[in-house]
Amino acid sequence: MNTDNTTTRKLDVNSPVLQFDNASFAYGKGPNRNVALQGVTGKLYPGEALALIGPNGAGKTTLLKGIVGIVDSFQTIVDRGTNNSIGYVPQSADLDLTFPVTARDVVAMGLYNESGWKPTFLRKNPAKDPRVDAALTRVGLLDRASKRFGELSGGQRQRVLIARALVATPRLVLLDEPFNGLDEPNRKELLRIIDAAKREGVAVVVSTHDLLLAEETCDKALLLAGRQIAFGAIDDVMIPDLIARAYGGPRG
Repeated sequence: MNTDNTTTRKLDVNSPVLQFDNASFAYGKGPNRNVALQGVTGKLYPGEALALIGPNGAGKTTLLKGIVGIVDSFQTIVDRGTNNSIGYVPQSADLDLTFPVTARDVVAMGLYNESGWKPTFLRKNPAKDPRVDAALTRVGLLDRASKRFGELSGGQRQRVLIARALVATPRLVLLDEPFNGLDEPNRKELLRIIDAAKREGVAVVVSTHDLLLAEETCDKALLLAGRQIAFGAIDDVMIPDLIARAYGGPRG
């Protein structure tokens, strides 16, 4: 019996959720195309967390945008399934903090991909969908569900956005620098949320500058410097020689 209000899923742990084969990602098209990241190869399976590591401009955000299709990609295989199979929390969410929406309203936006902003979707009042309160419970904010989003603390807003990413039961969740600006209690809560998602079989990709946090959170690491430096088990990638190549070596 599922007692925590989350959706039960059947997982094929032998099939990757995300797979790259010498993938490159670029901004623009044609002769004006600017390749921002190249040579990415690797696989991510259900229940695994992947850390994206590298200096500013290394391609971490570009990779996340490439996965969701915001940036053009080449030779990339992404097992998306349906449109709601990927949850994405960008580094800076474009939300007006003065706009009168509640935490519950923001989480309900994560159900958009199921039917779009159609009259039938709006008539159903998505904020009353039981999955919305279940997602808020997962991030420990059900008691803040009726609070205006702009009145929440920065850490609480980040957790609401993660609930929005989780509400449609995605197979893959992308988090771009999710720990930035969080105090210690919210950092610990975010670690708990990521661990719980992994145990439910969700694959998680986390972009971070915090190497210790990456080792604590993730099973695998992808080290970037405009190209792939290394991909593999976290302990195999997080070694001084490879880190030095990413942060101090020449860019590809």
